[in-house]
Amino acid sequence: MNIKRQGKRNKKKNNGFQREQGYISGLGRTADIILSVVLILISLLALLPVILVIIISFSSEEAIIESGYSFFPEELSLDAYRYLSGHLGKILQSLGVTLLVTVIGTVLSLFLISTMAYALSRKDFLLRKLYTAIVVIPIFFGGGIASSYAVNTQFLGLKNSIWALILIPACSSWYIIVMRTYFLSNIPPEILEAARLDGASDARIFFRFVIPLSKPIMITVGLFEAFSYWNSWYENLLYTDSNHSGLYTLQYVLYNMEKNVSFLTSGDSISGLSAARVPTESFRMALVVVIILPILVTYPMFGRHIKNGLNAGAGK
Repeated sequence: MNIKRQGKRNKKKNNGFQREQGYISGLGRTADIILSVVLILISLLALLPVILVIIISFSSEEAIIESGYSFFPEELSLDAYRYLSGHLGKILQSLGVTLLVTVIGTVLSLFLISTMAYALSRKDFLLRKLYTAIVVIPIFFGGGIASSYAVNTQFLGLKNSIWALILIPACSSWYIIVMRTYFLSNIPPEILEAARLDGASDARIFFRFVIPLSKPIMITVGLFEAFSYWNSWYENLLYTDSNHSGLYTLQYVLYNMEKNVSFLTSGDSISGLSAARVPTESFRMALVVVIILPILVTYPMFGRHIKNGLNAGAGK
């Protein structure tokens, strides 16, 4: 009876202690509320530039010229999006190239990164330390633009090729190390050993056991690689000339638009509009909205997997 009463007293004390605690371990309820409010305000501040870009894209050019960028424009207008729809062919062509590069590049990147990471995670791999050093060195040292350009154009023949947009950024040393750490920390060696004793080959072990057990890190790395391909434009700048504009990505179009708003209409008429009436500022912001919209929609859907993948791959 005394033990039961003592247990009830301890339970009440524990419950009282838990009620005093906030959602964050080690913090009281008051500190928890204050910290939550601060984090909400910081999150809202991070959203302000995105909201401003969207508002400017719907502002009239005259209002921007007179009042500058404002959250409360004097006049709203759809001129930027009308002008954008007037060149829908070029926009859709660059969008198609971007989607193709993003899909193929992401799949290829995941294959290269995961297979290399799995090989480096195998403790029975004799050249493990050597290849780990080879992978780590590019994180700290690079050969420079001139040497990489010479190799990619003269030896690999990637000049004016869509493969320049896919192969060059396909394999990241950083993601190889992160995924290798995940394999070492989260893949039970007993499962792999049991599969090996059953006669499974390395390829079958990798695709049948390692990949299904590595969904968080695969989704995390795949999403980051997809965002990288979606936002890439530098490869177009280096490896694609103006005679192959069909290989331009949507982001490279935006880059050129920042330099000259007449880029999309070079060689064409401006649908009866004079250059002075082209909605330059709002048009640039409309392009930004088109580019960031897929990221804003996609990222929250995989936020939980990204958190799990980064936390699991952050050890060791």
